Amino acid sequence: MIQNWPVWALPVRLRSYVLAVTAAGAAGVGVAAALTHWRLSDVLLYGFLLAFGAVTVETIRRAGEPAGSHRDAHGVWELATAVLLPPFFALTAPVFVLALTQWRVRRTLAYRRVFSAAAVGLSYGATSMAFHAAWRRPGLLPASAPKLALWVALALGCGALRFAVNYALMFTAVRLDDPAVKLRDMLGGREGLYNDAAELCMGVLVAFAAGVAAVTLVVALPCGILLQRSASHAQLLRASRTDAKTGLLSAVAWQREATVQLSRAIRTRSPVAVAMVDIDHFKQVNDTYGHLAGDAVLASVAAALTGGLREYDLAGRFGGEEFSLLLPDTDADEAMRVAERLRVILSQIAIPAQSADAPEPHITVSIGVAVLVPGLSDLTELLAAADTALYRAKRAGRNLVRLAGAAPV
Repeated sequence: MIQNWPVWALPVRLRSYVLAVTAAGAAGVGVAAALTHWRLSDVLLYGFLLAFGAVTVETIRRAGEPAGSHRDAHGVWELATAVLLPPFFALTAPVFVLALTQWRVRRTLAYRRVFSAAAVGLSYGATSMAFHAAWRRPGLLPASAPKLALWVALALGCGALRFAVNYALMFTAVRLDDPAVKLRDMLGGREGLYNDAAELCMGVLVAFAAGVAAVTLVVALPCGILLQRSASHAQLLRASRTDAKTGLLSAVAWQREATVQLSRAIRTRSPVAVAMVDIDHFKQVNDTYGHLAGDAVLASVAAALTGGLREYDLAGRFGGEEFSLLLPDTDADEAMRVAERLRVILSQIAIPAQSADAPEPHITVSIGVAVLVPGLSDLTELLAAADTALYRAKRAGRNLVRLAGAAPV
Protein backbone atom coordinates (compact mmCIF):
# COMPACT_ATOMS: atom_id res chain seq x y z
CA MET A 1 0.00 0.00 0.00
CA ILE A 2 1.17 3.53 -0.82
CA GLN A 3 0.73 4.75 2.76
CA ASN A 4 3.20 2.09 3.93
CA TRP A 5 6.04 3.21 1.67
CA PRO A 6 9.24 3.95 3.67
CA VAL A 7 9.47 7.44 2.18
CA TRP A 8 6.58 8.57 4.40
CA ALA A 9 8.63 7.73 7.51
CA LEU A 10 11.25 10.37 6.63
CA PRO A 11 11.33 13.70 8.50
CA VAL A 12 8.98 16.22 6.91
CA ARG A 13 11.68 18.47 5.41
CA LEU A 14 13.67 15.59 3.99
CA ARG A 15 10.55 13.88 2.65
CA SER A 16 9.38 17.08 0.98
CA TYR A 17 12.79 17.60 -0.60
CA VAL A 18 13.03 14.02 -1.89
CA LEU A 19 9.55 14.24 -3.41
CA ALA A 20 10.26 17.67 -4.92
CA VAL A 21 13.48 16.54 -6.62
CA THR A 22 11.78 13.38 -7.87
CA ALA A 23 8.87 15.39 -9.25
CA ALA A 24 11.26 17.84 -10.91
CA GLY A 25 13.11 14.95 -12.54
CA ALA A 26 9.87 13.44 -13.85
CA ALA A 27 8.66 16.83 -15.12
CA GLY A 28 12.01 17.41 -16.82
CA VAL A 29 11.72 14.10 -18.65
CA GLY A 30 8.20 14.93 -19.80
CA VAL A 31 9.08 18.39 -21.08
CA ALA A 32 12.27 17.16 -22.76
CA ALA A 33 10.38 14.34 -24.49
CA ALA A 34 7.88 16.81 -25.90
CA LEU A 35 10.65 19.08 -27.23
CA THR A 36 12.90 16.37 -28.64
CA HIS A 37 13.33 16.02 -32.39
CA TRP A 38 13.54 12.24 -32.66
CA ARG A 39 16.16 10.69 -34.94
CA LEU A 40 17.04 7.04 -35.38
CA SER A 41 20.77 7.80 -35.20
CA ASP A 42 20.32 9.42 -31.77
CA VAL A 43 18.36 6.42 -30.49
CA LEU A 44 21.01 4.00 -31.75
CA LEU A 45 23.84 5.96 -30.14
CA TYR A 46 21.82 6.15 -26.92
CA GLY A 47 21.42 2.38 -27.04
CA PHE A 48 25.18 1.90 -27.51
CA LEU A 49 25.99 4.12 -24.53
CA LEU A 50 23.40 2.42 -22.33
CA ALA A 51 24.76 -0.98 -23.30
CA PHE A 52 28.30 -0.04 -22.29
CA GLY A 53 26.99 1.44 -19.05
CA ALA A 54 25.25 -1.88 -18.37
CA VAL A 55 28.52 -3.73 -18.94
CA THR A 56 30.28 -1.61 -16.33
CA VAL A 57 27.46 -2.32 -13.85
CA GLU A 58 27.95 -6.05 -14.41
CA THR A 59 31.67 -5.77 -13.67
CA ILE A 60 30.99 -4.75 -10.05
CA ARG A 61 28.18 -7.25 -9.42
CA ARG A 62 30.42 -9.71 -7.59
CA ALA A 63 32.11 -7.05 -5.46
CA GLY A 64 28.76 -5.47 -4.62
CA GLU A 65 27.97 -1.88 -3.74
CA PRO A 66 28.72 -0.38 -0.31
CA ALA A 67 25.72 0.75 1.71
CA GLY A 68 25.06 4.46 2.01
CA SER A 69 26.53 7.15 -0.19
CA HIS A 70 28.76 5.67 -2.87
CA ARG A 71 30.75 6.54 -5.97
CA ASP A 72 30.65 5.13 -9.45
CA ALA A 73 32.07 5.95 -12.87
CA HIS A 74 28.91 5.74 -14.96
CA GLY A 75 29.51 9.34 -15.95
CA VAL A 76 32.01 8.08 -18.51
CA TRP A 77 29.03 7.07 -20.67
CA GLU A 78 26.41 9.49 -19.38
CA LEU A 79 28.50 12.59 -20.06
CA ALA A 80 28.81 11.51 -23.68
CA THR A 81 25.02 11.17 -23.77
CA ALA A 82 24.62 14.71 -22.43
CA VAL A 83 27.12 16.20 -24.88
CA LEU A 84 26.08 14.43 -28.07
CA LEU A 85 22.33 13.88 -27.64
CA PRO A 86 19.27 15.99 -26.75
CA PRO A 87 18.52 16.55 -23.03
CA PHE A 88 15.84 13.83 -22.90
CA PHE A 89 18.49 11.14 -23.27
CA ALA A 90 20.70 12.69 -20.58
CA LEU A 91 17.76 12.90 -18.18
CA THR A 92 16.77 9.25 -18.63
CA ALA A 93 20.14 7.48 -18.90
CA PRO A 94 20.68 7.34 -15.10
CA VAL A 95 17.24 5.76 -14.67
CA PHE A 96 18.26 2.67 -16.64
CA VAL A 97 21.68 2.40 -15.02
CA LEU A 98 20.39 2.73 -11.45
CA ALA A 99 17.49 0.36 -12.14
CA LEU A 100 20.01 -2.22 -13.35
CA THR A 101 22.15 -1.59 -10.26
CA GLN A 102 19.10 -2.14 -8.04
CA TRP A 103 18.30 -5.40 -9.83
CA ARG A 104 21.74 -6.87 -10.36
CA VAL A 105 24.08 -5.41 -7.72
CA ARG A 106 22.35 -4.44 -4.48
CA ARG A 107 18.77 -3.83 -3.49
CA THR A 108 18.12 -0.79 -1.37
CA LEU A 109 15.04 1.27 -0.52
CA ALA A 110 13.28 2.10 -3.77
CA TYR A 111 12.78 5.78 -2.96
CA ARG A 112 16.55 6.19 -2.60
CA ARG A 113 17.18 4.81 -6.08
CA VAL A 114 14.38 6.93 -7.52
CA PHE A 115 15.71 10.06 -5.84
CA SER A 116 19.26 9.33 -7.01
CA ALA A 117 18.05 8.74 -10.56
CA ALA A 118 16.16 12.04 -10.50
CA ALA A 119 19.07 14.01 -9.00
CA VAL A 120 21.68 12.54 -11.35
CA GLY A 121 19.31 12.92 -14.31
CA LEU A 122 18.72 16.59 -13.50
CA SER A 123 22.47 17.19 -13.26
CA TYR A 124 23.04 15.64 -16.69
CA GLY A 125 20.01 17.43 -18.07
CA ALA A 126 21.55 20.73 -16.97
CA THR A 127 24.83 19.64 -18.57
CA SER A 128 23.12 18.82 -21.85
CA MET A 129 21.16 22.08 -21.99
CA ALA A 130 24.28 24.12 -21.21
CA PHE A 131 26.32 22.38 -23.90
CA HIS A 132 23.53 22.66 -26.50
CA ALA A 133 23.14 26.35 -25.72
CA ALA A 134 26.84 26.96 -26.30
CA TRP A 135 27.35 24.55 -29.23
CA ARG A 136 24.49 24.65 -31.69
CA ARG A 137 25.38 21.41 -33.46
CA PRO A 138 26.45 19.13 -30.57
CA GLY A 139 26.26 15.92 -32.60
CA LEU A 140 28.91 17.13 -35.05
CA LEU A 141 32.56 17.47 -34.16
CA PRO A 142 34.45 20.56 -35.43
CA ALA A 143 36.95 20.10 -38.23
CA SER A 144 39.56 22.69 -37.26
CA ALA A 145 41.95 22.41 -34.31
CA PRO A 146 40.93 25.73 -32.65
CA LYS A 147 37.24 24.81 -32.74
CA LEU A 148 38.01 21.33 -31.47
CA ALA A 149 39.89 22.83 -28.54
CA LEU A 150 36.84 25.00 -27.83
CA TRP A 151 34.59 21.93 -28.06
CA VAL A 152 36.76 20.08 -25.52
CA ALA A 153 36.80 23.08 -23.18
CA LEU A 154 33.00 23.38 -23.36
CA ALA A 155 32.58 19.67 -22.71
CA LEU A 156 34.89 19.84 -19.70
CA GLY A 157 33.12 22.93 -18.36
CA CYS A 158 29.67 21.40 -18.78
CA GLY A 159 30.91 18.18 -17.20
CA ALA A 160 32.13 20.17 -14.21
CA LEU A 161 28.66 21.76 -14.04
CA ARG A 162 27.23 18.25 -13.77
CA PHE A 163 29.33 17.53 -10.68
CA ALA A 164 28.35 20.85 -9.09
CA VAL A 165 24.61 20.31 -9.62
CA ASN A 166 24.74 16.68 -8.54
CA TYR A 167 26.72 17.37 -5.38
CA ALA A 168 24.40 20.27 -4.50
CA LEU A 169 21.28 18.10 -4.85
CA MET A 170 22.76 15.13 -3.00
CA PHE A 171 24.44 17.14 -0.25
CA THR A 172 21.22 18.97 0.54
CA ALA A 173 19.46 15.64 1.08
CA VAL A 174 22.30 14.31 3.23
CA ARG A 175 22.37 17.45 5.37
CA LEU A 176 18.61 17.32 5.88
CA ASP A 177 19.09 13.77 7.15
CA ASP A 178 22.22 14.49 9.21
CA PRO A 179 23.21 18.15 9.77
CA ALA A 180 26.61 17.08 11.10
CA VAL A 181 27.79 15.78 7.71
CA LYS A 182 30.40 17.95 6.03
CA LEU A 183 30.88 18.51 2.30
CA ARG A 184 34.46 17.23 2.37
CA ASP A 185 33.17 13.90 3.68
CA MET A 186 30.90 13.58 0.68
CA LEU A 187 33.61 14.64 -1.76
CA GLY A 188 35.80 11.81 -0.55
CA GLY A 189 38.93 13.85 -0.02
CA ARG A 190 41.76 14.15 -2.51
CA GLU A 191 41.28 10.62 -3.81
CA GLY A 192 37.60 11.26 -4.53
CA LEU A 193 38.41 14.45 -6.42
CA TYR A 194 41.03 12.60 -8.47
CA ASN A 195 38.41 10.02 -9.38
CA ASP A 196 35.96 12.76 -10.40
CA ALA A 197 38.61 14.41 -12.56
CA ALA A 198 39.48 11.09 -14.21
CA GLU A 199 35.80 10.38 -14.86
CA LEU A 200 35.32 13.83 -16.37
CA CYS A 201 38.31 13.54 -18.70
CA MET A 202 37.40 10.00 -19.71
CA GLY A 203 33.82 11.09 -20.36
CA VAL A 204 35.00 13.82 -22.75
CA LEU A 205 37.23 11.32 -24.57
CA VAL A 206 34.30 8.89 -24.88
CA ALA A 207 32.11 11.69 -26.21
CA PHE A 208 34.75 12.52 -28.80
CA ALA A 209 35.11 8.86 -29.81
CA ALA A 210 31.36 8.42 -30.10
CA GLY A 211 31.16 11.62 -32.13
CA VAL A 212 33.65 10.18 -34.61
CA ALA A 213 31.95 6.76 -34.86
CA ALA A 214 29.89 4.82 -32.33
CA VAL A 215 31.87 1.66 -33.03
CA THR A 216 34.99 3.24 -31.47
CA LEU A 217 33.27 2.97 -28.08
CA VAL A 218 34.42 -0.65 -28.05
CA VAL A 219 37.99 0.61 -27.62
CA ALA A 220 36.91 2.85 -24.72
CA LEU A 221 35.03 0.06 -22.91
CA PRO A 222 38.05 -1.43 -21.05
CA CYS A 223 39.01 2.05 -19.82
CA GLY A 224 35.49 2.65 -18.54
CA ILE A 225 35.46 -0.71 -16.77
CA LEU A 226 38.86 -0.04 -15.19
CA LEU A 227 37.73 3.37 -13.91
CA GLN A 228 34.54 1.84 -12.50
CA ARG A 229 36.46 -0.89 -10.69
CA SER A 230 38.94 1.69 -9.40
CA ALA A 231 36.14 3.83 -7.96
CA SER A 232 34.51 0.79 -6.33
CA HIS A 233 37.81 -0.48 -4.92
CA ALA A 234 38.68 2.92 -3.45
CA GLN A 235 35.29 3.15 -1.75
CA LEU A 236 35.50 -0.38 -0.36
CA LEU A 237 38.98 0.42 0.93
CA ARG A 238 37.70 3.56 2.67
CA ALA A 239 34.82 1.55 4.14
CA SER A 240 37.30 -0.98 5.58
CA ARG A 241 39.14 1.87 7.33
CA THR A 242 36.01 3.37 8.86
CA ASP A 243 33.90 2.20 11.77
CA ALA A 244 30.35 1.83 10.48
CA LYS A 245 28.55 3.11 13.59
CA THR A 246 30.63 6.18 14.28
CA GLY A 247 32.35 7.17 11.04
CA LEU A 248 35.68 7.33 12.89
CA LEU A 249 38.73 5.27 11.98
CA SER A 250 38.47 1.60 12.85
CA ALA A 251 40.81 0.27 15.54
CA VAL A 252 43.17 -1.28 12.99
CA ALA A 253 43.27 1.83 10.79
CA TRP A 254 43.76 4.13 13.80
CA GLN A 255 46.65 2.10 15.17
CA ARG A 256 48.30 1.97 11.75
CA GLU A 257 48.12 5.74 11.25
CA ALA A 258 48.96 6.48 14.88
CA THR A 259 52.09 4.31 14.62
CA VAL A 260 53.28 6.36 11.64
CA GLN A 261 52.69 9.67 13.43
CA LEU A 262 54.28 8.43 16.64
CA SER A 263 57.40 7.30 14.74
CA ARG A 264 57.62 10.76 13.20
CA ALA A 265 57.29 12.38 16.64
CA ILE A 266 60.06 10.19 18.05
CA ARG A 267 62.32 10.98 15.11
CA THR A 268 61.75 14.74 15.35
CA ARG A 269 61.59 14.74 19.17
CA SER A 270 58.17 16.38 19.08
CA PRO A 271 55.67 16.02 21.93
CA VAL A 272 52.71 13.71 21.38
CA ALA A 273 49.90 12.43 23.59
CA VAL A 274 47.42 9.58 23.51
CA ALA A 275 44.05 9.62 25.23
CA MET A 276 41.62 6.77 25.87
CA VAL A 277 37.97 7.82 26.25
CA ASP A 278 35.45 5.42 27.77
CA ILE A 279 31.70 6.02 28.15
CA ASP A 280 30.73 5.37 31.76
CA HIS A 281 28.15 2.65 32.44
CA PHE A 282 27.50 2.16 28.72
CA LYS A 283 26.10 -1.34 29.26
CA GLN A 284 23.35 0.19 31.40
CA VAL A 285 22.50 2.55 28.52
CA ASN A 286 21.97 -0.44 26.20
CA ASP A 287 20.10 -2.45 28.83
CA THR A 288 17.84 0.42 29.90
CA TYR A 289 17.21 2.35 26.69
CA GLY A 290 17.97 -0.22 24.00
CA HIS A 291 20.75 -0.75 21.51
CA LEU A 292 19.40 1.88 19.11
CA ALA A 293 19.80 4.49 21.83
CA GLY A 294 23.29 3.13 22.51
CA ASP A 295 24.20 3.44 18.84
CA ALA A 296 22.90 7.02 18.83
CA VAL A 297 25.12 7.80 21.83
CA LEU A 298 28.16 6.32 20.08
CA ALA A 299 27.47 8.43 16.99
CA SER A 300 27.02 11.57 19.11
CA VAL A 301 30.27 10.96 20.97
CA ALA A 302 32.11 10.46 17.67
CA ALA A 303 30.66 13.67 16.25
CA ALA A 304 31.60 15.60 19.40
CA LEU A 305 35.14 14.24 19.33
CA THR A 306 35.53 15.16 15.66
CA GLY A 307 34.20 18.66 16.26
CA GLY A 308 36.28 19.20 19.41
CA LEU A 309 39.64 18.16 17.99
CA ARG A 310 42.09 19.81 15.63
CA GLU A 311 42.17 18.74 11.99
CA TYR A 312 45.44 16.88 12.40
CA ASP A 313 44.41 15.02 15.58
CA LEU A 314 43.52 11.38 15.08
CA ALA A 315 40.32 9.87 16.51
CA GLY A 316 39.22 6.25 16.26
CA ARG A 317 36.84 3.78 17.81
CA PHE A 318 39.06 1.45 19.81
CA GLY A 319 36.31 -1.03 20.58
CA GLY A 320 32.89 -1.15 22.21
CA GLU A 321 32.35 2.14 24.04
CA GLU A 322 36.04 3.07 24.05
CA PHE A 323 37.65 5.66 21.78
CA SER A 324 41.32 6.42 21.14
CA LEU A 325 42.86 9.80 20.37
CA LEU A 326 46.32 10.75 19.14
CA LEU A 327 47.27 14.39 19.79
CA PRO A 328 50.42 15.42 17.89
CA ASP A 329 52.55 18.35 19.11
CA THR A 330 50.83 18.19 22.48
CA ASP A 331 52.59 18.12 25.85
CA ALA A 332 51.14 16.87 29.13
CA ASP A 333 49.57 20.18 30.21
CA GLU A 334 47.95 20.79 26.84
CA ALA A 335 46.76 17.18 26.62
CA MET A 336 45.06 17.47 30.01
CA ARG A 337 43.37 20.71 28.96
CA VAL A 338 42.12 19.07 25.74
CA ALA A 339 40.90 15.99 27.62
CA GLU A 340 39.10 18.05 30.25
CA ARG A 341 37.43 20.16 27.58
CA LEU A 342 36.28 17.02 25.77
CA ARG A 343 34.98 15.54 29.02
CA VAL A 344 32.79 18.61 29.55
CA ILE A 345 31.57 18.58 25.93
CA LEU A 346 30.73 14.88 26.04
CA SER A 347 28.84 15.25 29.33
CA GLN A 348 26.30 17.39 27.45
CA ILE A 349 25.24 14.45 25.25
CA ALA A 350 21.78 13.21 26.21
CA ILE A 351 20.61 9.62 25.92
CA PRO A 352 17.55 9.57 23.58
CA ALA A 353 14.42 9.19 25.72
CA GLN A 354 11.83 6.53 24.89
CA SER A 355 8.98 9.02 25.10
CA ALA A 356 8.57 12.76 24.69
CA ASP A 357 7.67 13.23 28.37
CA ALA A 358 10.57 11.20 29.76
CA PRO A 359 13.66 13.10 30.91
CA GLU A 360 16.83 12.63 28.89
CA PRO A 361 19.74 11.63 31.14
CA HIS A 362 23.22 12.64 30.07
CA ILE A 363 26.25 10.45 29.68
CA THR A 364 29.64 10.90 31.33
CA VAL A 365 33.05 9.71 30.21
CA SER A 366 36.33 8.81 31.86
CA ILE A 367 39.56 9.72 30.10
CA GLY A 368 43.11 8.46 30.52
CA VAL A 369 45.99 10.46 29.05
CA ALA A 370 49.58 9.46 28.39
CA VAL A 371 52.36 11.49 26.82
CA LEU A 372 55.55 10.39 25.11
CA VAL A 373 58.29 10.37 27.72
CA PRO A 374 61.45 8.29 28.29
CA GLY A 375 60.33 4.75 29.00
CA LEU A 376 57.44 4.84 26.52
CA SER A 377 58.98 3.85 23.23
CA ASP A 378 56.10 2.68 21.05
CA LEU A 379 52.35 2.94 20.57
CA THR A 380 51.60 -0.25 22.51
CA GLU A 381 53.30 1.09 25.64
CA LEU A 382 51.69 4.50 25.24
CA LEU A 383 48.25 2.92 24.92
CA ALA A 384 48.88 0.73 27.94
CA ALA A 385 49.84 3.80 30.00
CA ALA A 386 46.73 5.71 28.84
CA ASP A 387 44.55 2.67 29.57
CA THR A 388 45.98 2.42 33.09
CA ALA A 389 45.25 6.11 33.63
CA LEU A 390 41.72 5.53 32.33
CA TYR A 391 41.07 2.84 34.95
CA ARG A 392 42.47 5.11 37.63
CA ALA A 393 39.80 7.64 36.58
CA LYS A 394 37.12 4.97 36.82
CA ARG A 395 38.27 3.76 40.23
CA ALA A 396 38.28 7.36 41.47
CA GLY A 397 34.56 7.74 40.70
CA ARG A 398 34.32 8.11 36.88
CA ASN A 399 33.61 11.31 34.91
CA LEU A 400 37.27 12.24 35.48
CA VAL A 401 40.52 12.76 33.58
CA ARG A 402 43.74 11.18 34.76
CA LEU A 403 47.33 11.49 33.44
CA ALA A 404 49.66 8.50 33.32
CA GLY A 405 53.02 8.64 35.10
CA ALA A 406 56.34 9.00 33.38
CA ALA A 407 56.94 5.25 33.28
CA PRO A 408 54.51 2.51 32.24
CA VAL A 409 52.59 1.00 35.11
